[in-house]
Amino acid sequence: MASNASQRKASKGTVQIKISNDRLQLVFSFGGKRHYLSTGYTDSKANRKLAEMKARQIELDILCNNFDVTLERYKPQSQQVEFTTTSENKTHASLADLWDSYTEYKRSSLSPSTLAKDYHKIYRCINVHLPVRTLDKAVAIRDWLVANKSPLSAKKILTQFSACCDWAVKSQLIGENPFEGMASDIKVPKGDYEETDINPFSLEERDRIIAAFQENRYYKHYATLIEFLFITGCRPSEAVALQWKHIAIDFTVLRFEQAVVISSSGLTCKPGLKTQKKRVFPINQRLAGLLRSIKSVGVSDDGKVFPSPDGKWIDVHNLSRRAWRNVLASLDGVKYRKLYQTRHTFITMALRNGVDVKDVATMVGNSPEIIYRHYAGQSRELVLPEF
Repeated sequence: MASNASQRKASKGTVQIKISNDRLQLVFSFGGKRHYLSTGYTDSKANRKLAEMKARQIELDILCNNFDVTLERYKPQSQQVEFTTTSENKTHASLADLWDSYTEYKRSSLSPSTLAKDYHKIYRCINVHLPVRTLDKAVAIRDWLVANKSPLSAKKILTQFSACCDWAVKSQLIGENPFEGMASDIKVPKGDYEETDINPFSLEERDRIIAAFQENRYYKHYATLIEFLFITGCRPSEAVALQWKHIAIDFTVLRFEQAVVISSSGLTCKPGLKTQKKRVFPINQRLAGLLRSIKSVGVSDDGKVFPSPDGKWIDVHNLSRRAWRNVLASLDGVKYRKLYQTRHTFITMALRNGVDVKDVATMVGNSPEIIYRHYAGQSRELVLPEF
């Protein structure tokens, strides 16, 4: 990356940092055009670091064919941002600019799905929703989050803001972290966590849901997937990533070893699971019959077990929002619960039918401690003996 001292023209894909009108400017070529992008930063040691990170972001986006031709992604939140601290040790840095730089710093260590889903969600929160965006308004930002987000969302966002500012302090961009300790003050109800929001369906409800999918003219394509989720307890992202090479020829076991996630380029199948690299799941007669019924003659090992109607990966988010929600709404007496409750239903039913806790943990990819803590206590009725 060239500095303002260099007078040579930047090669394709590289970004120069120059000074124009007393502000740091990014100069680069893309698509046959020369771009001159003002950062809005004065030339200070701290602001030059920020400009270098912006330049690196542009270089990476060009390299990865992810360049924003509108340049909106690379423009500063304000046209003049000073990363300085007053005598009262109060910073007026832009949270939006810090978050952009922190994201670029973390980019190489994050999965595409984390960047596209979690980090972009916070980016939108800052740039679209927050009424104030400078660090001297940290308390007002916290109060807005608490008033407009769920406790879990507010806690997660404040945790990320604090991590971002910790990085900025270490990078000498700001003097202190105004969000430190804020997240710990927010108490989150247990039910807000997907893994611990346990409200399983009964066996009757499970069978009615499966039958409703089988009979639905619009969503019957997903009936086998829904049944598979109920009788394996796997995470939806693991089920839709299954390929026939993961299922034994004799239908005795199958392997979960990848998941379909959302990335910046759309749905991506990535190796590894949420809590482990892979796990082996035993196939019983019902599951074997289900899998045999959907395996086409001559299908390749790389073929998807549960493809979308057009043969692509199934988008679990869309499935939940449309098919799952609409089918459950058609069933009288079945209270709406998230698609993830298929997993909780399997675990609960397995425990109620006497399957050992360690075996259940092995099958679903949780630790026995998690099973004991969140399921074992509610999987059986308490009976007071006569004495």
